[in-house]
Amino acid sequence: METATFAGVFGAMIGSFLNVVVYRLPRRESLVRPASHCPSCGAGVKPYDNVPLLSWLLLRGRCRSCSAPISKRYPLVEALTALLCVGAVLAGGSSATIVLNVAFILLLVPIALIDVEHRIIPNRLTALGAILALAIGTALDPSGEPARLIAGVAAGGALLLAALAYPGGMGMGDVKLAGVMGLFLGSAVAPAMLVALFAGVLFGALVVARKGARVARKTAVPFGPFLAFGSLVAVFTGEPLVNLYTTHFLN
Repeated sequence: METATFAGVFGAMIGSFLNVVVYRLPRRESLVRPASHCPSCGAGVKPYDNVPLLSWLLLRGRCRSCSAPISKRYPLVEALTALLCVGAVLAGGSSATIVLNVAFILLLVPIALIDVEHRIIPNRLTALGAILALAIGTALDPSGEPARLIAGVAAGGALLLAALAYPGGMGMGDVKLAGVMGLFLGSAVAPAMLVALFAGVLFGALVVARKGARVARKTAVPFGPFLAFGSLVAVFTGEPLVNLYTTHFLN
């Protein structure tokens, strides 16, 4: 329980920084300078007004200086990140698996949100993810690193073929993310990709049903969030999902 509590507090704190990443990185702004400030009046955010979740609630979602509304996205991202980190700890596994899963979650949150808003997956995030996955895996589970490397190459290669076959339907950011998924998830990347594909197809069907086929064909739908969703399913289901995949798809 103490570990889960720590993971929640840690997740909320990092979630606060991820809000900065989501806003600034696509705009090519520094993640360090200037310090957190109100986008309406420019007033700097005091440390006591920058406590994850609590500050937004105490301020009733408004800037202390100018009373401009503060987006609900900020506390939601903090709460989501905290809950996902707690879930990764409660899902269990070896210490290496837990550390890999938590690090992966902290990468997936900004990737999914940026892709939804800007239709891009920044190279800086996928590159950082690859470095973290290799460093953590090599340090904590060196015997499992070859399998994760193979999974990364296989997942990235599969989406690369899809991107080459259908240039308008898949971006290189998705290809790189798939490779990073393999580096973190290992064999669980296969069912994660299937879940992502199924979720994407289902969402596309809903768009067609709502807007019609002609309009739906012109509607750009980022695939990154579906890859993130599939990854989270794999993180939380772990070995049972792999066993289910191997039983029904490989036998």
